[in-house]
Amino acid sequence: KKEKKKKKEKKKKEREKKERRRKRERKKEKEGEEERGEGREGKKRRRKEKKKKKKEKKRKEDIE
Repeated sequence: KKEKKKKKEKKKKEREKKERRRKRERKKEKEGEEERGEGREGKKRRRKEKKKKKKEKKRKEDIE
């Protein structure tokens, strides 16, 4: 019984360790995305810029 309990504890610790590592990696990833201007805000900004360019192009074509 004691061995079973020890195994359970060990598994729990392993799982927590992996979880912490995953969180840390995700945090690093997010910081990197923000530096490159990505992430949610960056994507929104890029999409808006694309739409603006398309509208400008269309307006120029309409004028001609």
